[in-house]
Amino acid sequence: MGDWSTTVLVIAGVAVAAMLAVAVVLVVKMARVRSLLRSADVPRSGKLAFWAALVYLVCPVDLLPDPILIDDIGVLLLALRSLKSAADQQLPAHFAKSRKSLG
Repeated sequence: MGDWSTTVLVIAGVAVAAMLAVAVVLVVKMARVRSLLRSADVPRSGKLAFWAALVYLVCPVDLLPDPILIDDIGVLLLALRSLKSAADQQLPAHFAKSRKSLG
């Protein structure tokens, strides 16, 4: 193999390793989100965005071919951000009500 093909293989390997690392981080974040998905205080729109992102993740029709996970990761990150934003808007009010009832 020449220098050019070795360079391409190294770059491809680094890209795959980076995508796998981001995928592992996303799996951890998704595990932490379970409580938000069960909460009645979180609006349905945030939950719907999360579930739609998961459907897109497993759907065989993608913007980019499946070995390239950039579009899947981006959609899932946007859904997680949407869910967290929806929860942040609703949950502080819920916690303030519960603090008033305790104090």
